Parts: sequence; C-alpha cells; structure tokens
Amino acid sequence: MTKTAWIFPGQGSQATGMGVDLQSLPIAQTKFEQAERILGWSVLDLCQTELEKLSRTLYTQPCLYVVEAILADLMLERGHQPDLVAGHSLGEYVALYAARVFDFEAGLSLVKRRAELMDSASQGVMAALMGFDRAQLEALIDQIDGVVLANDNDLNQVVISGTSEAVEAVLSRIKAKRIVPLKVSGAFHSPLMEEAAAEFQQILEAVPFKFAKVPVLSNVEPKPAIEANVLKARLIQQMTGSVRWREISVQLAQEKVERVVEVGPGKVLTGLMKRAAPGVALSNISGFNDLPA
Repeated sequence: MTKTAWIFPGQGSQATGMGVDLQSLPIAQTKFEQAERILGWSVLDLCQTELEKLSRTLYTQPCLYVVEAILADLMLERGHQPDLVAGHSLGEYVALYAARVFDFEAGLSLVKRRAELMDSASQGVMAALMGFDRAQLEALIDQIDGVVLANDNDLNQVVISGTSEAVEAVLSRIKAKRIVPLKVSGAFHSPLMEEAAAEFQQILEAVPFKFAKVPVLSNVEPKPAIEANVLKARLIQQMTGSVRWREISVQLAQEKVERVVEVGPGKVLTGLMKRAAPGVALSNISGFNDLPA
C-alpha cells in the first residue's frame, strides 16, 4: 500500500467559484446548509462573489474550511484514506476534522470565531519574501525587536510578521528577489495576536477533542500525534506561533510518505512539497472533477 498524506491549504488559496461544482452532491448540500445555520450567511454565495470580498479573513477562513471538509468527506466516502494529515494555518482545522478529532459543526464554530478575532486584529503587518539569504534574514529577526518568522514555507519562501516599524526595518536591510506586503488585518502568527489568542483559547478549551483516527502534523510541532490533549495544546499555540511548513514537508518525507494529496483549491502546498521532497508523488483535489473514482 502506498503511504499517503492529505494536506489542506490555508488563507491565500481561496478562489472565486470554489465549491460551486459540489453543490448538487448530498454530502455537500448537508454541509452547506449546516454552515449557513452556523455562519448566518451562505458559503456558496460568498464563493461566487468578487475575490476581494472572498479574500477578507472573516469570510475566507470559513469558506475554505467548508469546501475542504466537503472534499475530504467525498474522498472518504469513495474509500480513500490518508495515513497522515496536515494543514497550513487554517488548513490544520480541516486536517483535524478529516482525522475526526472533532465534528464538522464544532470545527466550523471554532473557525468562525477564529476568523472574527483575526479579522478584527488591527496591530502589525505581514510581508512575504522570496529568494533571500536565510542566514541574513534570521540574523535580522534576532536583532530587531517586534518581528518574527510567521510562515516558514520553504528555504526560499517565508512570511514575516510584526509591528510595521520592525517589519519595515527588516525589509529595508534584506536583499530578496521579491517582497510582497500582505493584505491582512494584523500580524498573524506573532505575539501581537496574544490578546485574540487568549480569548480564543477559552473557546477552544471548551470544545471536546477525540483521539485522531490518523496522525496529525501540527503547525507549531511538525511531529505526528493522535492524542486529543496534545493536538488541542498545539492548536492553542497556533494563533501566535509560527507555521513550520518547511519542517512538515521534511517530516512527511522522513515518515516514508510516497504520495501527497493537496485537498482544497490551488496548488500552493504541492508546489512547496515539490521543492522540499522531490521524490514524492503529488496530486491535487481542487473540485469535483479531481475526485478519484
């Protein structure tokens, strides 16, 4: 049997029209109806609106969770099973759902509140860097207070997060092929999210977690785990902790994973995997036509 991992993308992978091709399927209809009751608005409608609105954190995160969860359920319904799961930032919630750590509605309720808290964050900024000297960047982050490595995607692609002054200080001193300021409301995955994270922790701790049916690699600790208390503790740290995706990619290769399936819109994560673990077979399940028989 081929050892397979399912990986779930996060904010940034959203696309207008995602999930629309699933709406006639019974599983999807049920999930879209459940989501509307929880959210108070239609995921299908939002996914067909202009990208600017869909890309607002308040809407992006619940929409991605719902669409990716439906795709995961359809995969499971067709008899496909992962050996491990992982998700990038918001995608970790879908990974936990796919591993049956919590049910769909509990997960969406968490994602809804997470999105609200992150959307209302007003401190700090984020910027993506591609093609840079890693040692120089790490030295600058060590020297400058108020900035952290928020997303360690691969050796040549990262996101930094922090106060506007600290981020600008790093960007003014680093040489990079490309620098992209991110259109986000605050400094996600940094200490500036501590107030929001503290409020979210109270909500998270009240939600019962089950042992995972398959091991989950978490953003803040990219080692496989199934224990409910461990997975919850890792998720509590996620809002202020770094997304260690580069290490997740390496760990999947070390776990002898032979095939990685990105479940969700786009090919961001398989693109990163291609560079980090070139010998692994990659595929994408972005919509109905990608579903295996």
